Amino acid sequence: MADFVGAIDQGTTSTRFMIFDHGGNEIAKHQLEHEQVLPRAGWVEHNPVEIWERTSAVIQTTLNRANLQHTDLAAIGITNQRETTVVWDRRTGRPYYNAIVWQDTRTDRIASALERDGHGDLIRKRAGLPPATYFAGGKIQWILENVDGVRAAAERGDALFGTTDTWVTWNLTGGTEGGVHVTDVTNASRTMLMDLETLQWDDELLALFGIPRSMLPEIKSSSEHYGTTRAHGPAGGEVPITGILGDQQAATVGQVCFEPGEAKNTYGTGNFMLLNTGTEIVRSQAGLLTTPAYKFGDAPCVYALEGSIAVTGSAVQWLRDQLGIISGASQSESLARQVEDNGGVYFVPAFSGLFAPYWRSDARGAIVGLSRFNTNAHVARATLEAICYQSRDVAEAMAQDSGVTLEVLKVDGGVTANELCMQIQADVLGVPVSRPVVAETTALGAAYAAGLAVGFWKNTDELRSNWNEAKRWEPQWSEEQRTKGFAQWKKAVQRTLDWVDVD
Repeated sequence: MADFVGAIDQGTTSTRFMIFDHGGNEIAKHQLEHEQVLPRAGWVEHNPVEIWERTSAVIQTTLNRANLQHTDLAAIGITNQRETTVVWDRRTGRPYYNAIVWQDTRTDRIASALERDGHGDLIRKRAGLPPATYFAGGKIQWILENVDGVRAAAERGDALFGTTDTWVTWNLTGGTEGGVHVTDVTNASRTMLMDLETLQWDDELLALFGIPRSMLPEIKSSSEHYGTTRAHGPAGGEVPITGILGDQQAATVGQVCFEPGEAKNTYGTGNFMLLNTGTEIVRSQAGLLTTPAYKFGDAPCVYALEGSIAVTGSAVQWLRDQLGIISGASQSESLARQVEDNGGVYFVPAFSGLFAPYWRSDARGAIVGLSRFNTNAHVARATLEAICYQSRDVAEAMAQDSGVTLEVLKVDGGVTANELCMQIQADVLGVPVSRPVVAETTALGAAYAAGLAVGFWKNTDELRSNWNEAKRWEPQWSEEQRTKGFAQWKKAVQRTLDWVDVD
């Protein structure tokens, strides 16, 4: 068998290709950013053609740099930004419209109408999700209703929908010349259209959104043979594509959270905490999402509770790009270290409303508690604390829903390079925070899913033996500090609500 497995990580701000060996070690990678298209307030789009071009380029460059051929890869896995919605013409391969990104809030009226008309409980029960702008169903409906010709094309069977895993897979396997139109259970579960129990598209939910079934990809497991890359494609030959996982589920696999009660938190553009609940579907009463964590081949689906937070790493980007108080993300740490505490300042970055556990699309960002004494260092510190307090909101909801109290939090993603932020996270939660040696757990999880399908790895025990801790942060705050800080945070959150009218 070939010595390596490849992973495409198609994220919100960039796409990368990574190659891993049997020990789960990174051999090579290349990453390219793509444009964030912001046509108006609350709208966030990507160009799907640019995403496909970037995907092709990173695969070619990584293989060239590592001096490897397609024959060196046993398989390729794909992980992706979830919910981001692409609708394209199967005959030409051209998108009808830009991809509507998960952060986009243009569907707020669709979401609130579903709730107002009494459909919210059906969606929660069937799909495990609340009606929200976050998920793909409303985005597909918006394209069908607002882009000329798409509804007619969908009725004819010419318009295809996919999250970016589906778009990339379709192009890799031939596109207009026989491209495979598939997704996996983890991505399908983010549409508000899939039944959590049957793991199939649900006719009643499709009817709510007016979406023809013919648009939708076939739902597969997260680890099986979907198709092969084309000989003339970016890999330079035929490689089996055998793993697909939404990015947060991929990180759960990469962090080897295979036992019920194991949890991980990924710090990227947003924050995503997942708690493995085993083969049991735990329906949230506390504002979390019920979601498949993974399904390997014919084995039963393993589920999770998920707390999705819209703005964490992107709040640091906002300090850099919009406020101009730092020149790079790493500077947020040195600036925040200039002060001992937040000086009474709390920042709730509800730029696209609040996600878990609040689900309030009427919320908008607020910085509260300012006095003349405060400086940009306090704002930087409050930004890091916001990342950690939002994670505590989710951890509390998880404990409430599952009865499982967190003993240690496994962390990954870009923000974990910020040591001060990780120390604050341990302080705010009151439990140790653990970062693994391989921080790129999202790509690694996709590689694991792909490798399991072709026997590159025998089982999850083999994957578990690859995991090693790089650093651990222990809590340092007193219980009094922790309680007071969280109470002030809750007060700040209240100040952000009812800011915009979404009825």
